[in-house]
Amino acid sequence: MPYVNIKITREGATPEQKAELIAGVTDLLQRVLAKNPATTVVTIDEVELENWGIGGLPVLDYRAAQAAKAAKP
Repeated sequence: MPYVNIKITREGATPEQKAELIAGVTDLLQRVLAKNPATTVVTIDEVELENWGIGGLPVLDYRAAQAAKAAKP
């Protein structure tokens, strides 16, 4: 029984998008590993931005730094 936990930042993923993620992951496990979709469990956890960090920075600070880097000629 596969168990997949998807963690995303809470930024407005729609129920339709979440359903597509669940279906896609379930299909992938069936195609690649021949896992039974009826016993595949997928959960999606939405994490508040202030609880998410990348590269030692809160995600909003990280994104700002990446944007500043990309804006430099």
